[in-house]
Amino acid sequence: MTWPFIIILFVVIIGGLTFFYFQPKQQAKTESTYTDALNAMVRGDKRTALKHLRDVVKQDTNHIDAYLQMGDILREEGNAQAAVKIHQSLTVRPNLNNDVKLHIHKSLALDYEQLSQLAKARREVELLLKLDKKNLWANEFLLALFEKQRDWDKATQISKTIQKVKQSQDSNQIARFLVFKGMDKLEKGKIEEAIKIFENAIKTAPKFEKTYLCLGDLYLEKRDLVNAIDNWEKYALLNPENGKMIYSKIESALFDLGRFSEVEKFYERIVDKDPSNLSALTKLANVLEEKGEHNSALLLVEDALSKNQTSIHAHLMKLKLSLQVSKPNELSNHIDKIIQLLTTDTKK
Repeated sequence: MTWPFIIILFVVIIGGLTFFYFQPKQQAKTESTYTDALNAMVRGDKRTALKHLRDVVKQDTNHIDAYLQMGDILREEGNAQAAVKIHQSLTVRPNLNNDVKLHIHKSLALDYEQLSQLAKARREVELLLKLDKKNLWANEFLLALFEKQRDWDKATQISKTIQKVKQSQDSNQIARFLVFKGMDKLEKGKIEEAIKIFENAIKTAPKFEKTYLCLGDLYLEKRDLVNAIDNWEKYALLNPENGKMIYSKIESALFDLGRFSEVEKFYERIVDKDPSNLSALTKLANVLEEKGEHNSALLLVEDALSKNQTSIHAHLMKLKLSLQVSKPNELSNHIDKIIQLLTTDTKK
């Protein structure tokens, strides 16, 4: 055995021993620094976390998780351009597992979204979905994107996919997108197309009240008051809280048609469906009072107040009806009650 060979063998042995001795210590140090970074992130100390993560990648250029976290923090701090550079550099790394690829595409999608580069964001999400077509986050990201772009057909399609993934059914959401699509058609003057879309929305979700409101308004524009009233009433019945906003529209349309007696019947149908609807009750009382049925109107309002003493509208209606029959002290007490309610309401 020659001396040169012995020297080379000695160097190799010493090098190997050094590697196996120091490598575990270096890895332990790197992981300890990475743990410090994660702890800083939990505390919300992003500056410290970023410092530790930079130390990690200096010590180990193959630490993919550290690069991912660095990019995400930079984006959260408003530097999406730098985040893109980091995340994009990871896409060419070999032997990445599926979870890492998913994280990279998700991070890039969020980076590009912050930069308002929506086409690139969409491309990253679509790449993610090729790896995991049932990924809920990716589908919901696309849904939000299509809503922002007012692409209601694609929003409808993605919504159906999400519902399959969640194993749930929400026909109201599909109807909502159809209503938005119909409203867009209406803005372009395509009235007949809008009507067909609204009718499709009703078939999809018969209890989605917004459709009836839009269809009623559309028929008003066409001066088809009969269909306008029919759809507005359906809206009012399905949505008692907001339905009161269109009572005046329905009254006006019925008067235009000369169907004065149907105003009372309309409010009776609303009250039958929802006896606690104070707006409809006071409206009905007003109709009865105008017909001269003073006592019936007063009884109706008193019945309403027995169910809800806080309705200022009902109290005012009772005061109006009581002016002719109540004693001064009774009227005074009633006015005091209204003032008390108004004061309480103002404090809120």
